[in-house]
Amino acid sequence: MTRSSADYAALLLRVSMGVMFLAHGLLLKVFTFGPAGTAAYFESIGYPAALAYAVILAEIVGGAMLIAGVHVRIVALALVPVLIGATLQHLPAGWVFSAQGGGWEFPAFWTVALLVQALLGAGAHAAVADALRARLRARPA
Repeated sequence: MTRSSADYAALLLRVSMGVMFLAHGLLLKVFTFGPAGTAAYFESIGYPAALAYAVILAEIVGGAMLIAGVHVRIVALALVPVLIGATLQHLPAGWVFSAQGGGWEFPAFWTVALLVQALLGAGAHAAVADALRARLRARPA
């Protein structure tokens, strides 16, 4: 079976977003601020502390699942509310992300990218999609 350029575009988008989610969840929220520090920050901006732990988990697990190509459409859609929340949080700071408090354009763009990924699907080299294709090819006619 030959792959289209769209399959490889979906792969590139999927893996790059997965890496970004892992970096944001692990490097920023776990290793830089720590889970307790992230929870304190969430409380300081009016969100419940428990939401911080849910966001950390979603970003790490979701990022790993995107990279592996596991349930990509579902994962992409499940991460959309995380990015909508981030967009709303950054909205008062304005458009430019370098502004104090960060701008809203980066999380808004990331939200659109997740929706594009959900529409495209997993693309090339996705664990679940590739395993399913192999199973279907192996079935007797």
